[in-house]
Amino acid sequence: MLDLVDLGKRSFSAYRGIAPDEQIDEVLHLAKRLRGARCLHLNATPYGGGVSELLRSGVPLLNDLGLVTEWQIIRGDQSFFQVTKRLHNALQGDPVGLSESEKATYLAHSQLNASHLSTDYDFITVHDPQPAALPMLGGRKGAQWIWRCHIDTARPNPEAWEFLRPFLYSYDAAVFTLPEFIPPNFPISNVFIHSPAIDPLSPKNLPLPENVARQVLEWIGVRLSRPLVTQISRFDPWKDPMGVIAAYRRVRAHIPDLQLAMVGSLAMDDPEGWDIYRQIRDATTGDNLIHVFTNLVGVGNIEVNAFQSLSNVVIQKSIREGFGLVVSEALWKGTPVVAGRAGGIPLQMPEGTGGILVDSIEECAEAVLRLLRHPQEAHCLGQQGREHVRRHFLVPRLLLDYLKLLDSLTHEKPLAPRGLALSPQPSPSP
Repeated sequence: MLDLVDLGKRSFSAYRGIAPDEQIDEVLHLAKRLRGARCLHLNATPYGGGVSELLRSGVPLLNDLGLVTEWQIIRGDQSFFQVTKRLHNALQGDPVGLSESEKATYLAHSQLNASHLSTDYDFITVHDPQPAALPMLGGRKGAQWIWRCHIDTARPNPEAWEFLRPFLYSYDAAVFTLPEFIPPNFPISNVFIHSPAIDPLSPKNLPLPENVARQVLEWIGVRLSRPLVTQISRFDPWKDPMGVIAAYRRVRAHIPDLQLAMVGSLAMDDPEGWDIYRQIRDATTGDNLIHVFTNLVGVGNIEVNAFQSLSNVVIQKSIREGFGLVVSEALWKGTPVVAGRAGGIPLQMPEGTGGILVDSIEECAEAVLRLLRHPQEAHCLGQQGREHVRRHFLVPRLLLDYLKLLDSLTHEKPLAPRGLALSPQPSPSP
């Protein structure tokens, strides 16, 4: 077996009154039909990104609903994760592809991981390119396989895409965030479009009393007597952190006491993040109004919650983006967002809702300055954004999409009787 992620118990009934009732009811209805199905989710890291956050919430809830679900992590050394990060970037359009030795590294680690998979599942969902080769190299093991691609692969590096593409013939279905993310000559015919979602009951998104949030930020050196803008993201070139700093400095020419917080996460499958972190530190050294924090130096979910709750504006200046969960996180707290017009971000911020979409450093600076100077407009945008997130981007809707997908696959291949063995019952509604 691969490395199993240990998770606590969650109650799906706790979302009644938070998410729309019709979503809750439909999830419960579908879960009854799929009760006992054995599901496995595979990815590359248990922390440090949106995929791990989705699984940390979703897997316990699926178990509460009666689907027997596990989350496992593939294994690899630093050389493997350097290769998968390069593959990840190339699939998003980076012109640098993989060398022959890097392809060999990917295949060797994939073969080793495939050899550790068991045969105890009805459905196996593979997240992103890191574990994508497993069903071809290790066999399908009687399961139906789903490839969930969370990144923007609309215009992949052709060489990298031709390397990955043959492995995908072994899948029964694929899921993308947007239809335009489907790469050319895609080999899986059964394709679904599901947007990610946030968990309103996770520590990052629970309502945080304002006095507690203020204490949290003051404790780490943020002065809330001064205005604050924040970007929260992985340290990744596609998030354009240097563009954020440039836009902030344009705004600070008009608001001299403005603070910027750059709050980033570092994950074990992303060695490039350390390079970006060092670039940010070098660019901001000596500027005591720019705060740089990481998840490795005492900044966790509660601090992120406080930043998203108390910032005057949250920035997400992505130039390439799969979805950008941090946008919905900020909007859920009623905070307006200035964000790059990339990937799934416009889904979260339709015109006049949530904040302002931008296409350049100059537009970013102008939008931030506008919202800082017009707090009532900023408040209205934030409140409209919160309602949009409630209806479209909370975890019950994500579970509903996933259960619909599994249900459709059972029409093609019904669950074996042993897949309907005794399993946990969903928590009763209050």
